Amino acid sequence: MGETAVEHHLTAAEAVQGNRVDSHTVLYGVIGDPIRHSKSPIMMNRAFRETGMNGIYTAWHITGESLPAFVAGVRAMGIRGVNVTIPHKLAIMEYLDEIHPSAQVIGAVNTIVNNDGHLIGMNTDGIGYVRSLKEEVEPDLRGKHIVMLGAGGAARGIGYALTAEQPAAITIVNRTLERAQELAESLSGLGQLAAAHQDELEALCSQADIVINTTSIGMYPNVDEMPVDPAWLKADAVASDLIYNPLKTRYLLEAEARGCRIHGGLGMFLYQGAYAFEYWTGESAPVAAMRETVLASLMNR
Repeated sequence: MGETAVEHHLTAAEAVQGNRVDSHTVLYGVIGDPIRHSKSPIMMNRAFRETGMNGIYTAWHITGESLPAFVAGVRAMGIRGVNVTIPHKLAIMEYLDEIHPSAQVIGAVNTIVNNDGHLIGMNTDGIGYVRSLKEEVEPDLRGKHIVMLGAGGAARGIGYALTAEQPAAITIVNRTLERAQELAESLSGLGQLAAAHQDELEALCSQADIVINTTSIGMYPNVDEMPVDPAWLKADAVASDLIYNPLKTRYLLEAEARGCRIHGGLGMFLYQGAYAFEYWTGESAPVAAMRETVLASLMNR
């Protein structure tokens, strides 16, 4: 994927000064509706500065009606890469030339790679989450019993990526049982997946090695809400939450107090961006610098 990656690199002095904008600058960005809350521009521009690449990343507020025109603009202007967020991850797929198998199975695209006008749709959410989970808290997921709370788009991507790690079982619990069943069935050929009702949650959590919240329960400003009672978790279990605002949700704080290992959502956000950067440029993403920039922004908001 690196054949049309950023070609013009900055000198060390130029990199220190910030993103250079000239006739060689390669354009990237993120689309969504809304989008002004996104931390992706500060994170990705730090990545370009850190690696000395002549790229610049911005945010575009794109409505559903303007999606076809935007994609035409990507081709016309040679925009190298685009991240896609709510509500366009599904709708964008019909305008692309190729859908990577991961995005096909998940049914959503969050990253577009533009290879000389040939637009490839990918999904880095699930692999970003798993990379974060393994690097930060649990390096070996083989044989683990995993409970996943929620059955939305994030759960679909994470469930798909987790199956490649050969866990013993993944149980999906959702307020609407039918949605959990549909997700489990759609991924059933990849591993041991099952759906369960909310009434079974306490018993499932008591046996789980990892309990993942993929819902928005506990996100700012509703910081007192919890997706599950942390008292149900084993003391040595991993409590994982996709939310990164706040950095430690009440669910994670109370699970930590019980002796659980905890894993917040910042890593998934970082690594889904890191994978996109690597697909676009063919070079390793400067994850430590990206993390530093996002943390500083969250602390100063």
